[in-house]
Amino acid sequence: GGKGYMPIDHSRAIDKSGAALAATMRGHWLPKVTAGWFFRAESFYSVARYLDQAALDSGAAPPDFLSWSHGEGFIRFFEERCRRQGIYILDEPESALSPTRQIELIRMLRRMDLSGTAQVIMATHSPLLMACPGARLFRISLFGLDLTDFHDTDHFRMMRSFCNDPDGFLAEALYEDEA
Repeated sequence: GGKGYMPIDHSRAIDKSGAALAATMRGHWLPKVTAGWFFRAESFYSVARYLDQAALDSGAAPPDFLSWSHGEGFIRFFEERCRRQGIYILDEPESALSPTRQIELIRMLRRMDLSGTAQVIMATHSPLLMACPGARLFRISLFGLDLTDFHDTDHFRMMRSFCNDPDGFLAEALYEDEA
């Protein structure tokens, strides 16, 4: 969400979200950046409905991200919302994206990087997105953040193993499940 987006009230739920910590922290950038947003795949539907209603309330045509397939709606959302200078925080944006759509997102991220006006912070398990040119990849561990290469991640190794021998990979994975 971004400015004006009001999430569903979860005040009666047990807080495991980090909201207490978030209330005490403030990010600051120079030059001052006033645009940007946080994207979380699980809240896409709520945000898309909110944007449609906000547009209708103002007399504008709604963006209607939900009339597309899930992945197409995500890409349309990113294309529309990532055009301005800003800081964009993406939490597992690959969750609705096919490999082809992930490549579209990489192209968009590359354009944002080349513009010099946007910064993206992304949490991902996708080897494709981890390989985005110019990205710095950090692994989160019990000891903090460690700079790493996507070739050294468990997800890349697993996908490489699958691509090298799909039948053998699946046979081993299913054998472990049956054992």
